[in-house]
Amino acid sequence: MMNVKSKINEEQGFLYVVDNLELMSAVGRRRLMEQQWLSSAGEVEEELRRVADAMAVLRDGQYASSVALIRHKLMELHDIVGTLRNLRGGVTLTEVELFEVKHFALLYGDSVRAAADIDCLRFDCRLDGVVALLDPDCTGMANFYIYDSYDARLAPLRRRLKELQMHHEPDPEAMTAVADLFARQDAIQQEVMERLSRQLKPYVDSLGQALEQMAYADVLLAKAGQAIAWGLCRPQVVPSSEPSSMSGLFNPRLRHHNEALQLRYQPVDVAVGSGVCLITGANMAGKTVLLKTVGIAQMMLQFGMYVPAAQACMSLVDDVAFCIGDEQNEMKGLSSFASEIIKISSTLQRARRERLMVLVDEPARTTNPVEGKAIVHAIGLILDRLPSVTLITTHYSQLGLGCRRLRVKGFVEDMVGGELTPQNINRFMDYSLVADDSDEVPHEALRIAAILGCDEEMIAQALGFVG
Repeated sequence: MMNVKSKINEEQGFLYVVDNLELMSAVGRRRLMEQQWLSSAGEVEEELRRVADAMAVLRDGQYASSVALIRHKLMELHDIVGTLRNLRGGVTLTEVELFEVKHFALLYGDSVRAAADIDCLRFDCRLDGVVALLDPDCTGMANFYIYDSYDARLAPLRRRLKELQMHHEPDPEAMTAVADLFARQDAIQQEVMERLSRQLKPYVDSLGQALEQMAYADVLLAKAGQAIAWGLCRPQVVPSSEPSSMSGLFNPRLRHHNEALQLRYQPVDVAVGSGVCLITGANMAGKTVLLKTVGIAQMMLQFGMYVPAAQACMSLVDDVAFCIGDEQNEMKGLSSFASEIIKISSTLQRARRERLMVLVDEPARTTNPVEGKAIVHAIGLILDRLPSVTLITTHYSQLGLGCRRLRVKGFVEDMVGGELTPQNINRFMDYSLVADDSDEVPHEALRIAAILGCDEEMIAQALGFVG
C-alpha cells in the first residue's frame, strides 16, 4: 500500500507541502507518514469533510482556547507504541514505561475535556481505569512513583530505611540492615510493577486507540491550518469518465518563493482526462512546473488534503507516475537517456494494469531527433488508448498524434517595458494554456535569445540555418 512516506521523495514540491504541515508531535508525524493513498471517492470525501469541519473550528474564535490547549497537549505527547507493544506481549513494564502510560492517560483526559464541544476531534476512549491504577493517591500529577499505597509492606520498610540512613556514623551492622532493606524494597517494587502490568494489559487496545486519535487530531488540525493559510480549495471528486479541471492552479513552493522575492506568480487553468494531452510551449514557459503542480495536486487530493487551486473537480487515479528526469539514477552511472527510458518503460507496463496519472517531461530529448520523435510518437500512441491520465511536454513537431494538444502562451513581447534581462523575463511570460490544433511547436528560442542580447553572430548563423 502507498503512503505519504513512500511518496514524499518523488517530487520536491510534495515534500514541501508535507514539511510545512504544522504538526505538534512526533506521533502526528508518524501518523501522517502512514497515511494511506485513498483510492475510493467515499474515503476521499469523508477525509475532506473532516478537514472542512476542522477548518470551521479553527476559524471560530469561540474554540480558540480549546484548540490552543489541545495543541499544547499534543506538544507534550510521546509516542508510546513500543511501551504498548511490551504491554500487549506480557512484558513487565519498567518505572519509565509506567510513567509514559500514566502521563499519556492524564494528557488524553485533558484533551477529552478540551475537545468536549469540538465534534470533528473524536476522543471517545475511556482511560479512567488506567489513571486509577497509576495514580492511586489521586495526585493528578504526571510523574510516576511506586506509592506506599500499592503495598502495605512499603511504608514501614521505607520509614526504617530513612531512620537508618539518618545515622551520622553507621556501623557495619546498620549498613548490612540498609542493604537488606533496599533489596526487600526492590523485590516488593518489582512485584508491584508486575501486578500493574497485568492489570493494565486489558486496557492496551484502548490506549492504542487513544494514541491514534491524538495522532489523527494532530494531522487533521495541521491539514486544516495549511488549507486556511495557503488558500487551498476543497476539490470535488468526479467519476473517471469525466475530465479533471482545476482553475487557479498554483505550485505552493514556487508561489511562496516568488512572493518572498516579490516576483509575479501566475496561476493557471487546466483540464485533463483519460488519454494523452500534449503540452507545447517555448523554453521558460513553465511546462515542467505545470506537470509537477498537477501531480502535487493529485497527491494532495488522494491523501485527503485540500488542493492548491481556486476551484477543482478531480477524478481519482491509482498512482501518480513522474517521468521528469532522475538525477539519482544518473549519479549511479546511468545516462540521462537510460534513466529516462527505463522509467518510461516501467510506467507503460503499469499503465496497462492501472489507471495512473502519467507526467512525462520532454521524453527522448537527449537522443537524436529522428529516433526521439519516433519514441514520443510510440509513447503517445500507447498511452492514448489506455484509461490513464497522461500529460506529455515536448518540443518535437509533426508527431502525427491525434490526441488533445495544449500550448503555453509564453513570452509576450508587448508586455516588455525597459530592459529585458534573465532576472526579469518571467514578468513577461504568460503561462496560460490554450488549445492548439496544429502539429507544430512554438519557435521562440532565437527570438528570446536576441531580445536577451545574446551573441549576434550565433543568432544570425542559427537563423540562416533554419531558413
